Amino acid sequence: MIKPLRLWHYLTRYVDGFLLSGILLLMLTGLATLYSATDANLSRVTNQAINMLVALGIMWLIANIPLQHIMRIALPIYVAGLFLLLGVALFGEINNGARRWLNIGVTRIQPSELMKIAVPLMMAWYFDKHEATLRLRDYAVATLLLLIPVVMIMRQPDLGTALLIASSGFYVLFLTGLSWRIMAALLIAGAGSLPILWSMMHDYQRRRVMTLLDPTQDALGAGYHTIQSTIAIGSGGVLGKGWQNGTQTHLDFLPEKSTDFIFAVFSEEFGLVGNSLLLLLYLMVIGRGMIIAANASTQFTRLIAGSITLTFFTYIFVNIGMVIGILPVVGVPLPLISYGGTSMVTMLLGFGILMSIQTHPKLVKT
Repeated sequence: MIKPLRLWHYLTRYVDGFLLSGILLLMLTGLATLYSATDANLSRVTNQAINMLVALGIMWLIANIPLQHIMRIALPIYVAGLFLLLGVALFGEINNGARRWLNIGVTRIQPSELMKIAVPLMMAWYFDKHEATLRLRDYAVATLLLLIPVVMIMRQPDLGTALLIASSGFYVLFLTGLSWRIMAALLIAGAGSLPILWSMMHDYQRRRVMTLLDPTQDALGAGYHTIQSTIAIGSGGVLGKGWQNGTQTHLDFLPEKSTDFIFAVFSEEFGLVGNSLLLLLYLMVIGRGMIIAANASTQFTRLIAGSITLTFFTYIFVNIGMVIGILPVVGVPLPLISYGGTSMVTMLLGFGILMSIQTHPKLVKT
C-alpha cells in the first residue's frame, strides 16, 4: 500500500490540483462535444483523446522542470524559433495558399506554434534581466522582439496565430507597468497604421473583415460560416436541443463543426445554461492562473504566468467572438474543446509552466 502512495505523491507533487481539475473537465466536455460534432466518429474521438494524453504528458514534464532551467532556455528557444520561421519562409510547404509548415524529414512542424510560448518567455526573460534599470528603450527592444516573429507569421499568412502571439507579448508589456500614456500613444499609432495594414492584407482577409460588417452580402461564400453558426447558437435557446440532437450540426449546415466552430455545436445542443457552465469552467482555469501570477516571486515568473493566462483568455474571446459574429473569422480554435493536437500541446505546455511556478520552491534572484 505504501508504494502506490509514494508513486501517487511522485506523480502529483508538482501538479496543481485545482488547475488540473479545470483542464480535465474542459477536455471531457470537448470529447463529448466532438463525439456529437463528428456524428459519433469513434476514430476521430480516439485520436483527440490521444492528443490530450500526449499534451497532458508534456504538461507534466514541464511542471517538473524548475523555473531556473526554463529561464535558461528562453533565449535559445526564441532564436531557434526565428530560424525555423525563416526556414518556413524559404522552404516551407504551401497548402491552400499559405506557407506555414516545415518538413524536417520525419514529420512536419508548424514553428509559429512554438513562438506562442517562446515570445512571452523571451520578453519576460529580457525584462527580468533589466528589472533594476528598466527604461523606455527596454520597452522598445521588447517590442522589437515581439514584432519580428509577428510580422514573419503574418506573411505566411496566418493572421490568427499572429494575433495570439501579439496579444501574449502585449500582456507582458502591460504587466511590466508600461505607462498608460505610452499605451495610449501606441493605440493611436496602431489606429493610424490601419490603412497600411489593410493594404498588406490578402484579399481573403479583407473579405473576412467586410463580411463581419454584413455577412449577408456573401451568404453562400465568405458569410456562410457566420450565418450558420449564429443560427445554430440561436436555435439552442435556453436549455438546448440535447446531446446529438442539433439540427444545424447533424444536417451538415454548420461548417468546421469539429474545429473552429465547435462552440456553435455545443451551444445548439446545451443552450444558454450549457454555455454558462462552460464559461464558468473557463473562468475557473483563468482565475487559478491569475492567482498563480499574483503569488509569483519574481518578475520573470509573474510576467510569464500572467501572459500565459491572459493569452488563454484571448483564445476563448476570439473564438467565441468569431462564432457569434462580433469578430472576423481568423481560424482560432476553442481551447481544450476544438479538435487538433498542435494547439492542445502548446496550451498545456503553457499550463505546465504555470504549475512549475506554483509548485516549485520560490525563485530567489541572485
